[in-house]
Amino acid sequence: MPWYVLITKPNAEKKVADRLKILGVEVCCPVRTELRQWSDRKKKVEVPLLPSMVLVNLEEKTRPLVFEAAGALRYLFWLGRPATVSEAEIEALRDIRNHSQAKVDVQKMEVGKEIDINGLGFEKERGTVRYVSGNQCWVVLHNMGYIVKLQI
Repeated sequence: MPWYVLITKPNAEKKVADRLKILGVEVCCPVRTELRQWSDRKKKVEVPLLPSMVLVNLEEKTRPLVFEAAGALRYLFWLGRPATVSEAEIEALRDIRNHSQAKVDVQKMEVGKEIDINGLGFEKERGTVRYVSGNQCWVVLHNMGYIVKLQI
């Protein structure tokens, strides 16, 4: 069964994922821990890695089932077909916490240069550097159709 990308209402990713689990749908909603500061305190909060998106594992004929969960809006389409994500990419997203503390040493990061990002949880994935600013680098992953922002 393929994994489909489901668009949700803003800031409703985790709630939609919980509602879909109750309906018996296999869901992947990867999160990362972020330190947020208010005027009186600091707190660690879990922020979805894919804003306004959850990944669902369904058969083609049962795709309409997800709209029974409040907050589910539509499927993401790529080149006229529902966008799918491979099992290897799902595993990479699930393992992202293990790699979030990793430090990457990058030398001469130039716009337009192709780089390997295998060590960051993506297997056999190459990307093209699109933008470099300070300690951040945007890399286009052509196979996935995404831009990943890396902290150098």
